[in-house]
Amino acid sequence: MNKKNKCGCQCGCETGSEKTSDTKKILIIAWRRLVAEGNTCPRCGSTEAELGKAADQLKEKLKSLDIDVVLEKTELSIDEFKKAPVKSNSILFNGISLENIINAKTGHSQCCDVCGDEECRTVEIKGETFETIPAEIIVRAGLKIAADM
Repeated sequence: MNKKNKCGCQCGCETGSEKTSDTKKILIIAWRRLVAEGNTCPRCGSTEAELGKAADQLKEKLKSLDIDVVLEKTELSIDEFKKAPVKSNSILFNGISLENIINAKTGHSQCCDVCGDEECRTVEIKGETFETIPAEIIVRAGLKIAADM
C-alpha cells in the first residue's frame, strides 16, 4: 500500500509539496476534462475559464509566500470518460480533490451531446449544486492547501 504524504499525494515528497529551490514550493492544480473530437462539454469549457482566473489569482496571492502555482490540464478521451464520467471536470490540489478540501460533495447530472448518455460531474456545496466550478471556490481550496504547505 502506498503511503500518503502531508500533501495527500503519493509523490514521494517529504514536505507535502515539491520544491523548486530551498524556499520555493509548488501548488499543483491538476484538472481533467473530456475532449471528444476536439470538443468538450459546456460545463468543462466554462470551468476552464474559471480555472484560468483562479490560477492567476492564486499565483498573485501566493507569490509573497514563495509558492509557485502550476496548472496541469489533462484530456480524457471519450472511452476514458465513459468508464468513469465523474473523473471529468475534476480538480486536484497537490493530489487532494477540491471536494475533500472544502467539504463538498461530488454529484452528477445530464449535460450535453458531447457527453452522450453519461452524466457529468457536479459539485455540491451546502446544498447548492455547481455544474461550472466558480473561480472563488477554486481559489478558496487553493488557499487552504497553501496554508498547510
